[in-house]
Amino acid sequence: MNCEKLNSRTETMIAGEKIAVKICGMREADNIMDVASLNPEYLGFIFYAPSPRYVGDDFQIPSNIPDSVRRVGVFVNEDSKTILEKARLHNFDLIQLHGNETPEQAGELRATGLKIIKVFSVDDTFNFRITKPYVEMADYFLFDTKGKNYGGNATTFNWEILKHYDQEVPFFLSGGLSPENVTDISSLEGMNLHAVDVNSGVEDSPGKKNITKIKLLMAELYEK
Repeated sequence: MNCEKLNSRTETMIAGEKIAVKICGMREADNIMDVASLNPEYLGFIFYAPSPRYVGDDFQIPSNIPDSVRRVGVFVNEDSKTILEKARLHNFDLIQLHGNETPEQAGELRATGLKIIKVFSVDDTFNFRITKPYVEMADYFLFDTKGKNYGGNATTFNWEILKHYDQEVPFFLSGGLSPENVTDISSLEGMNLHAVDVNSGVEDSPGKKNITKIKLLMAELYEK
């Protein structure tokens, strides 16, 4: 692999923008550092106890993560006070709201200076009008596959439905992405795609990322 290419982010572009990578569901300190050394734009940490990738009560992010790797705290239907406490403790750059959070809560959190990712679970019947109240309250949307879990369902949704999105807010694409299918994002040319969000598709087990798989995924994105 050409590491210079990997870190330059020069190859894969949609709508004139280089596609960022978010590796989500990180938990183990050594694994976090190994993944951070690959220089993805984002690492995601899940603070939702029912998730198999929940970080746990005593979790600490390693202090020597590069500043270039932005930290994302992932929450599901959590109260704002708790989210802000965790944001200060872990020095989060962004908050990902993965449940049924209101536009008002998203706006309240954003007013503190945090960037907000609002998640929407998508299936073939999804109506993008649902996103409208959040346009002024979020920096990014994230479109994930609707399933039994809040994320990590390991399946893709039909990306054709994104043609019905007005592209006003840049978005993360999630849901079953892996080295085998990530280059299919070329079908989203002309859309406001900011980043791919990868979780189960690069894992050995929940919360344990496979470095070889992440390198392969990045190679598919940036060296083709």
